[in-house]
Amino acid sequence: MNYWVVLPAAGRGERFGGPVPKQYEALPGGLVIEHALAPFLPSKGLRGVVVALGADDTRFAALPVAKHPQVTTTTGGASRAESVLAGLNAVRARGGTENDWVLVHDAARPCLGAEELAALLTALATPEGASSGALLALPVADTVKRSGALGPTGMAPVTATVPREGLWRALTPQAFCLGPLTAALENALRLAAAPGGEVPTDDAAAIEAMGGAPLLVPGSPYNVKVTLPADLTFAATVLRSRTETTRHD
Repeated sequence: MNYWVVLPAAGRGERFGGPVPKQYEALPGGLVIEHALAPFLPSKGLRGVVVALGADDTRFAALPVAKHPQVTTTTGGASRAESVLAGLNAVRARGGTENDWVLVHDAARPCLGAEELAALLTALATPEGASSGALLALPVADTVKRSGALGPTGMAPVTATVPREGLWRALTPQAFCLGPLTAALENALRLAAAPGGEVPTDDAAAIEAMGGAPLLVPGSPYNVKVTLPADLTFAATVLRSRTETTRHD
């Protein structure tokens, strides 16, 4: 299956902190963003990758992956949705058509496995996936609590226990056709500009708002998003484990 990849990488990672954006933090074998891109570049079906960068980003151009013939960049926006939309417009400028598949992957997810990527692409060939797209996700395993307002200590009272049946944690990549995803994000940003509006935190939410029902594809718990320093430590452990496994095969 042929597809494009859009990697929104314009965020600063405020919750992570640190001297550099989290996508440029170091991991065994490369930076977070280099590991995020790595699973796609060997793919025979890849038509191209667009990385949406911050307007003042000077780090990406210095990386070896920036010289890869299938990788180009564009300037992202203030929100993830705006950055993805900029990436979609760049895909279109490179010859992408409205029915081309686009996989949107977080620049801060460095541990995507080859098996997960293959499962997602396989799902797009099913009737359900072909009609509304698909995304990697994990069923919620923990008991879920709803809280009241956070106090000054960062703690909050429980207001309800939420049944976890049918609840999933959305991961990436998330895969949709270029035309429908563009329309969905443009619609979402219009709604967000109205009083009380909110920008969607993932692409599937924008598709759902247009009546779509993306297919949930079981992913891996190792497909961690680096949000806090502890996530970086976990990602490093995953990558080292994979290196050791490959070395002993």
